[in-house]
Amino acid sequence: MALLCSEAAIWPFLIGRPCFCNPLKKKKKKKKKTRDCLKLWMGGEEGAKHSPKLTVLPLIALIFYDVSGGPFGIEDSVRAGAGPLLSLLGFMIFPLIWSIPEALITAELSTSFPQNGGYVIWISSAFGPFWGFQEGFWKWFSGVMDNALYPVLFLDYLKHSLPIFNHLAARVPALLGITVSLTYLNYRGLHIVGFSAVSLAAFSLFPFLVMGIISIPRLQPRQWLVVDFEKVDWRGYFNSMFWNLNYWDKASTLAGEVENPSKTFPKALLGAVVLVVLSYLIPLLAGTGTLSSSYSEWTDGYFAEVGMLMGGFWLKWWIQAAAAMSNLGLFEAEMSGDAFQLLGMSEMGMLPAIFASRSKYGTPTVSILCSATGVIFLSWMSFQEILEFLNFLYSIGMLLEFAAFIRLRIKKPDLHRPYRVPLQTFGATMLCLPPALLLVLVMCLASAKTFIVSGIVIIIGILFYPVLVHAKNRKWAHFDDIEHRVLPSDHQDVAQPSLEVSDEASVSLLPVLTPSEVNLEVSETVLDEALKLE
Repeated sequence: MALLCSEAAIWPFLIGRPCFCNPLKKKKKKKKKTRDCLKLWMGGEEGAKHSPKLTVLPLIALIFYDVSGGPFGIEDSVRAGAGPLLSLLGFMIFPLIWSIPEALITAELSTSFPQNGGYVIWISSAFGPFWGFQEGFWKWFSGVMDNALYPVLFLDYLKHSLPIFNHLAARVPALLGITVSLTYLNYRGLHIVGFSAVSLAAFSLFPFLVMGIISIPRLQPRQWLVVDFEKVDWRGYFNSMFWNLNYWDKASTLAGEVENPSKTFPKALLGAVVLVVLSYLIPLLAGTGTLSSSYSEWTDGYFAEVGMLMGGFWLKWWIQAAAAMSNLGLFEAEMSGDAFQLLGMSEMGMLPAIFASRSKYGTPTVSILCSATGVIFLSWMSFQEILEFLNFLYSIGMLLEFAAFIRLRIKKPDLHRPYRVPLQTFGATMLCLPPALLLVLVMCLASAKTFIVSGIVIIIGILFYPVLVHAKNRKWAHFDDIEHRVLPSDHQDVAQPSLEVSDEASVSLLPVLTPSEVNLEVSETVLDEALKLE
């Protein structure tokens, strides 16, 4: 029996969604009308739109700030590598064995599951909601720790010109003011954050382009080959490389806010990979190839001194200002990813529904406030401590993501993948092998304190999950429960989505996805069956 608009008119009583088709008005059946009715049920553009969607350029800028933010902080790779050679080789080779595989996997899974929550949904679909929650908890905690760095680093760059920020009485109010101001910018809308990131990226990178041009007549390529293997700090070197090239998957947590994610995500990830690599190599080639300073002088903030030696005080001040602005961009991108991850977990029923509440600007208010509170409480930790903790928790999460990528290839070969890594299952496994080995190496180099703190975080996540399940069962808090929106199976005259649920993960995920966020595979199945019945 054909799926007519007159029949669709009864759907609101079944699934609680309005249909604007007139059941009394008879018209010739058309595929377009059926398509329009289905779009309304699935949460079409007008119904699901909360705020302007992210396009390619703002998404490139957000990914750039999720991963890099510019060459600020890569100076340590020269010192730890006992010369520029290992640093330059690292930023040429590591993207091939780490950044590109992670970006490719993120592109496939983000377009297959274009909902807020990103990797939480991937892990849940592959291994079940327990491991999905653990992934979300690890990644959110590491993200908040990471974000606690940026207001501090912002003031560290400013204090060279404004010494007042060396005093605690001025520093504490400034930290709170910066955190509150940037949190408000996130509250005002993700599209504002995206275009702010574009402007900040342009301002932060332009002085290094100028530096590269100035250095051309002075370059001495033999200086790039300097290395003292006996003094290489391998632990610091690998941690620096890894931290400056990770978090490619972070933007997946706001995939539901991206316009046409099946096309936008692959383009944005490709553009971000190129931008990140160039933003590292150009300043390093210029600075190490022009100056004959000792590698021991290359510590955080040294690019400002490189700018002064190459161009004068004007370039030094420009780089300091760019560094300060870059930290603001890093904060904005990280805050957005963390907040929309909590929103996605709430929409999946893993967290109370209050975390999914949106402001009039379409932003998750409570999730933003929760992330901002974590930033304030964690800002007391030192840079090196945060760096190791971040890398350790991030490594565990990424190993789980690689496993989910391979498992979904085997378990769900027919999953709709708008973008697919052009490799079969064996090739996909080999793609994950080099970065997985790198992750294990980084974890093995961690200190005993990092193992202890990370272990405590992991135990908290394991214990927190059953507490939330108990709270949901006892109705201590309101969790999203939208089973009433799923078409009942006893209405045979209505085209049903042919959902083949083969495991516990699928059962647990499907009832908690809103119609506007149901997987594209489901929507196409409904549409195809309806058109066939016509």
